[in-house]
Amino acid sequence: MAESPVPAELAQTVDSEIAAAQCFLAFLEREQQMLVKGEVDDLLDLVRQKNKVAAELATLAARRSRLLAASGVASDGAGIAAWFAAHPEETGTRDAWSSLLAVAAQARELNRVNGELIQERLQSNAQALEVLLGSNAAAGNLYGPDGQSAPPSTRRISDSA
Repeated sequence: MAESPVPAELAQTVDSEIAAAQCFLAFLEREQQMLVKGEVDDLLDLVRQKNKVAAELATLAARRSRLLAASGVASDGAGIAAWFAAHPEETGTRDAWSSLLAVAAQARELNRVNGELIQERLQSNAQALEVLLGSNAAAGNLYGPDGQSAPPSTRRISDSA
């Protein structure tokens, strides 16, 4: 009986996932550096590149799921454990799977931290806008509709009483 191509294809797929996940991790690290330094000009280009790698990761994960399904197991943690139990000779693939899980955990944490950095930047920008726009109505407008300085209000405190 000829050996199924699934073990070899699964090993290749997991190796490809590791390479893509490491690339994704590098993009997340660069994103974090840019966010910390306030270098947001090139952030959009970086996000586009990161999204391409994320799409590649999704494609590879779908391929892995199909391969596991072809072996009769689910694509979840229990399924991969069952696959490894049925293929104990696949130690290289098992090691690669562990590496993939480790890189994925790093990426998940880095993505969480980047999300917090983005929230901090958004809050800072919102506060700056409030100051610029004069969110306190009592302060009045600093600039008129024509962009020129608005004269101070002629209302007196006693006028509002």
